[in-house]
Amino acid sequence: MAFIENLVLVFVAGFVTALATGLGALPFFFFDAVTNRQNIVLWGFSSGIMVTASLFGLIEEGLADGTLSQVAVGMGVGVVLVVVAHDLLIDAEIDPREYEEADFKKLVLILGILTVHSFPEGIAVGVSFADLGLAGGTQFLGFTIPLLAVFMTVAISIHNIPEGTAISIPLRTMDVSEWKMVWWAVFSSLPQPIGAVIAFAFVRTAREFLPYGFGFAAGAMIYLVLTEFIPEALDLGSELPRGGKPELLSGIALGVLLMLPLAFI
Repeated sequence: MAFIENLVLVFVAGFVTALATGLGALPFFFFDAVTNRQNIVLWGFSSGIMVTASLFGLIEEGLADGTLSQVAVGMGVGVVLVVVAHDLLIDAEIDPREYEEADFKKLVLILGILTVHSFPEGIAVGVSFADLGLAGGTQFLGFTIPLLAVFMTVAISIHNIPEGTAISIPLRTMDVSEWKMVWWAVFSSLPQPIGAVIAFAFVRTAREFLPYGFGFAAGAMIYLVLTEFIPEALDLGSELPRGGKPELLSGIALGVLLMLPLAFI
C-alpha cells in the first residue's frame, strides 16, 4: 500500500511540472506577442536551469550512489535513446499550430513525438524520488521527501515555463484563445508524470541501477539543451545584433544563478 501511495505522490509531482508548462501561456493574457529577443532569453534561462539541475543535482547524486563509470554509462544511454527516438520520428515533426487542427489519431502521434522531448524531464523527477520515505528528507503530508526531489521538481517546473511560451507563440498567430493555449502547453508535457512514475518504480525495485538512472536523466537533458534549446535560440536570433548571443548568455546566466543556491540547500 505504501508503494502505491509513493507512486501517486511521484505522479502528482510530475503532473505539477506539466501544469507549470501552462504558466508559459500566461503572458498572452496581457500582451499580444513575445519578441524574439525575449524568447531567446527564455530559452537561455531554461537551458541554464536544465544544465545546473543535471550537474549539481542528478550527476552529483549519481556519483554519491555509484561510480563515475556507472553515471557515464547512464548518460550515454540517455543520449542514445533520445537520438534514436528522434530519428524514428524525424518525418513526423509537428508544429504547435497542428494541435488545434488534429483529429484523435493525430493527437496520439503528436503526444508520441512530445514524449521524446519531455520524457527525460519526467525521468529526472522520478529518479530524484528514489529515497522517498527514507531518513534525511523533509516532511510533507506525512511523506519524507528527499531534498533532491524538491530541487528537481522545482527546477523542471521553472524550466517548463519558457517551453509553454514557445508552444503558445505559434498558436497566438491562429487566434487561439488564451485558455486553450494554456491547455495545449500542459498537453505538451503530459508524458512527464508518466515518465516520473516509470523511473521511480524502476529505481525502487532495482536500486543497483540508481546511478545509471541519474546519469540517464542528466545525459538526456543536457543533450536536449545542446542540440535543441540552444540551436532554437540561435535560430531565433539570426537577425538580431550578434546573432542573439548576448540575450542567450544572459538567459543562461539567470538560470544558473537561480538554481545554484537551491542546489546547495
